[in-house]
Amino acid sequence: MTAQTNVVIAGAGVGGLTLALELHQAGIPCRVLEAAPRLEPVGAGINLLPHAMRVLDDLGVEDRLAAAGVETREAVFFNRFGQLVYREPLGRHAGYDRPQLSLHRADVQLTLLDVVRERLGEDAVALGRRVLSAEDAGDHVRVTVADAATGTVTEERATVVVGCDGIHSALRARLYPDEGEPRYSGVTMWRGVTPWEPFLSGASMVRAGWLASGKMVIYPVRDRVDAAGRQLVNWVAEVERPRSPRRDWNRAGRLEDFVDVFADWRFDWLDVPALIRGAETILEYPMVDQDPLPRWTFGGVTLLGDAAHPMVPRGSNGAGQAILDAHALRVALAESADPRRALLRYEAERLPATTSVVETNRIRPPDTILKEVYERTGDRPFARVEDVISTEEMAEISRSYQRVAAYDRDRVNRTP
Repeated sequence: MTAQTNVVIAGAGVGGLTLALELHQAGIPCRVLEAAPRLEPVGAGINLLPHAMRVLDDLGVEDRLAAAGVETREAVFFNRFGQLVYREPLGRHAGYDRPQLSLHRADVQLTLLDVVRERLGEDAVALGRRVLSAEDAGDHVRVTVADAATGTVTEERATVVVGCDGIHSALRARLYPDEGEPRYSGVTMWRGVTPWEPFLSGASMVRAGWLASGKMVIYPVRDRVDAAGRQLVNWVAEVERPRSPRRDWNRAGRLEDFVDVFADWRFDWLDVPALIRGAETILEYPMVDQDPLPRWTFGGVTLLGDAAHPMVPRGSNGAGQAILDAHALRVALAESADPRRALLRYEAERLPATTSVVETNRIRPPDTILKEVYERTGDRPFARVEDVISTEEMAEISRSYQRVAAYDRDRVNRTP
């Protein structure tokens, strides 16, 4: 890294804020420009798997995140009749030396924001500053920025610009203006959070049903949210739909568009329709991704996280891949005297890795266990799950995804 290297980070999401902490720890000057005039507690649940928690622990933020969320104990798979299909331990309960945490996305983002401001200073994150473009000029990058309050457009200089500006990345659009619309999977999801009594272990991640007849993902993200000791429970309803609504994480959804699919999902361990109806706000999002790019890096400009590799939200791994990106970029910049060469090294490591995750999320995420049961039973109850699919086959589906996404236990535990 050259002595004068400074980095502009476009976007204060999980990836951008993690990158700021990584660069600060490495002694690399940086500043975060965020388009939103304020960061508000919006969104729903997020999972941080052990590979991401290794990075966050090394940054000294694991304890603060753990205090805000729930340490996930197990993954539990059911069919839509409430019959247990498969159960496996997660995080430390599965022998990892790091936990798996389930949190509200806002708790992750706002916690990281607080830590960035504490360590880098209040001015390290500038809100209401939208990065419109980043043009490489050989020895520096010209960054065009719009002020949200006044509309004034100014130009800044940086050695490196990193687009962490999410699924609607302005920098990606500038680099690939003819990319076209996202690829719709044929599935729309509705999300919400509901105060609810602890169910199963009190720290279980449930996946139930299958897309053709309705699928749910359900897990707690906060403990003891009221005097009754209830948890804040995140739920995601996934249903095959021919239409694709506009891609917006904060788009309001309507209960009547999907709740009837789950009307009879009342089990001895959870009343699913009541859980859904208990949410104050419902969000709707099409399950989309985009084909992997041939390159992310153009001179002193590169991409990270959803701006680089938007993926179908299966496998609880989108935020984790952004966090791994941030660490890899920090290492490349810290170990190279040439920032542009460092960006190419980062890309060479992370582009193929994330391409594998994008493609695996399309065809064989951990949810494939439920797809196999759905197809082999013809969407009917079973007498014994062992007559449908073996425990070893289900375990291998899970292990295979862990290997692709780089969080198989041996790899995480042996990584310094």
